Amino acid sequence: MALGVLAVVVGALWTLQGLDIVTDSRMSGTGIWAVIGPAVAIAGLILIILGERSRSRAKRAEALAIIHQSPLGDPGKM
Repeated sequence: MALGVLAVVVGALWTLQGLDIVTDSRMSGTGIWAVIGPAVAIAGLILIILGERSRSRAKRAEALAIIHQSPLGDPGKM
């Protein structure tokens, strides 16, 4: 997920440089960065979404494991 956040930030910076909004760089005003930047930012968003989905899946699995270990979770043990 941290890699996704980094990719979004870098992609946004590259986009702004490619559009010549952020100046004082060799990349400023070069149109290819206005194309590469959004692609990197979108890839970062995908990484963030995948990371969040896997974290929530892991939390659900952990919660289910705790419930199944608890005597209250199994009505046959009461």
